[in-house]
Parts: sequence; structure tokens; C-alpha cells
Amino acid sequence: MVLTSGAHRVDTGKVAAHLGIAELSRASAEFVRAHTGQAIGGVAPLGHPAPIRTLIDETLADQPEIWAAAGHPHTVFPTTFQELVAATGAEAVAVN
Repeated sequence: MVLTSGAHRVDTGKVAAHLGIAELSRASAEFVRAHTGQAIGGVAPLGHPAPIRTLIDETLADQPEIWAAAGHPHTVFPTTFQELVAATGAEAVAVN
């Protein structure tokens, strides 16, 4: 999972290179639901049935507050970069 600002686009080539894999693409809605239990458009960064490797856009560290999806397309919660990293075990990387 890649956590980034809605204003940014993930460079899948850059992220694939970071992960040491040949290519990376967006997950299908079915894949997302199967691995998170949540629908795309509202996937929370935590609370999944099993741990998910998570990367977080390092530019989010510049924001004093981050609003993250809360498991439903119409719900969000306030947090900070440091709280998200601590709660998810995310690795901060350049994703765009």
C-alpha cells in the first residue's frame, strides 16, 4: 500500500525500482477488498485483516496534519505523519 496526498500521483516505475521489482500497477477493486476488507476510495491505512507492507510519501512529513481515509468513502480522520508511520510501520519514500 502506498500512502500519499490526493494531490499527488504515484510514479509506479519509481516505486517498483525502490521495491526491486520489474513493474508495479494499481490494484483492482477486487484485490483491494480481498486484502483490506475495504472498498477503494476509502481504504484506511490500518485495520486490515493481515499486515500490509506500507510505503508513505515522504512529502507528507511537511504537513502538520493529515486527513486519512477511515474505511469508507465518506469518512476520514485527522492524524500526523509521525502517527501514521508509528501505527502502520510505513517506510517513508519518494513516490512521485
